[in-house]
Amino acid sequence: MAGANVKTFTTANFESDVLKSEQAVLVDFWAPWCNPCRMVTPVIDELADEYVGRIAIGKVNVDENGPISSEYGVMSIPTLAIFKGGKMVDKITGFRGKPDLVKMLEAHI
Repeated sequence: MAGANVKTFTTANFESDVLKSEQAVLVDFWAPWCNPCRMVTPVIDELADEYVGRIAIGKVNVDENGPISSEYGVMSIPTLAIFKGGKMVDKITGFRGKPDLVKMLEAHI
C-alpha cells in the first residue's frame, strides 16, 4: 500500500511517468515480502507528501515488474533510485532513515 501522493510505476507507465518526467523522480524498488521495504514505506509516504510538486515519488514492485529491475541493475531491495532527464542519477540500497533520503532528494531537486 502507498500513500496518496506515492505513484505506482509499472512496465506500462515507467517510460512516460519516470523517464520522460519533467521533474526528478524517486523510485522505490520493493516487494511485499521484504521487511526492510515495509519499514521504509512510512518514510516514503511522508516524503511524497512533503515534496509534492518538487519531486515525483513512486514504487516499483520488483516481483511484478522484473524487466525494469533488471534494466537498472536492482539486485537487492529496497533500492531507492533518483531518475532525472531519463537516466538514473543516484541510487542507495537497503533501509535508510528519513535524513539520508532527504539529503539524497535535496541533491537532485
